[in-house]
Amino acid sequence: MSTRAPILYLPHGGGPLPLTDDPAHAELKAFLCTLPERFELPRAIVMISAHWEAPRVSVYDDPAPELLFDYYGFPPHTYHYRYPAPGAPALADRVQALLSELGFEAATVQGRGFDHGMFVPMLLLYPQANVPCIQLSLIKGLEPRAHLEMGLALKSLREDNVAIVGSGMSFHNLRAIFAGPDPRLRQASDAFDDWLVETLTTALSEREQRERLMQWEQAPEARFCHPREEHLLPLFVCAGAAGFTNAELIFNRPLLGHRTSGFGWF
Repeated sequence: MSTRAPILYLPHGGGPLPLTDDPAHAELKAFLCTLPERFELPRAIVMISAHWEAPRVSVYDDPAPELLFDYYGFPPHTYHYRYPAPGAPALADRVQALLSELGFEAATVQGRGFDHGMFVPMLLLYPQANVPCIQLSLIKGLEPRAHLEMGLALKSLREDNVAIVGSGMSFHNLRAIFAGPDPRLRQASDAFDDWLVETLTTALSEREQRERLMQWEQAPEARFCHPREEHLLPLFVCAGAAGFTNAELIFNRPLLGHRTSGFGWF
């Protein structure tokens, strides 16, 4: 068991479905529930969610965060979850300082609430809500280099037992998913996923991994799998925070007709 906080890129599934008895999300739910067995309890968590974009990187630092139910059309009970994990204002200040040192114009935000990209996995990872959490935004424009460099700014946190978690999906084409059975869906997701796993887990140099991520649109079926890349970019933050070292493939299962992967640096 590692004594250094991990970096994790986790799939958060469809809306609140991992928190329910939805059979399609059963494997993902079991994975998230058991993942904390692999490492010691972190002192705090910095989460980058696919569901928050801002004009400049923003740090959500409420001392007692509420929840933001930013999904639609689900059963009424899925709008009554609670996750009373404390915020971490001192850590938020440190994160803002680290980002500023690397040239980012970082802002702080209060009153937003943890979105479902944050609270859905956290309710499964740490249902006791006993780990202080802060959340970071993506930057509008979704420029790959900026998000890789965001990660580099956060690199030192894990040495202080602060876990860095990216919450997204390695495949995110909702139109294709909702269009019904289509062999291209699985074929395309497999092709892109193979490229992603190769990029992150094989013996590429730091420079090679960084360059491949910078040019991710050239990967097989890249724009089919991510018509818009907000669910992929939390992974870029994680890769930067890990210093472009090899990741471990920690989740690789079919979900809603496509292959879904998660990665960890321990």
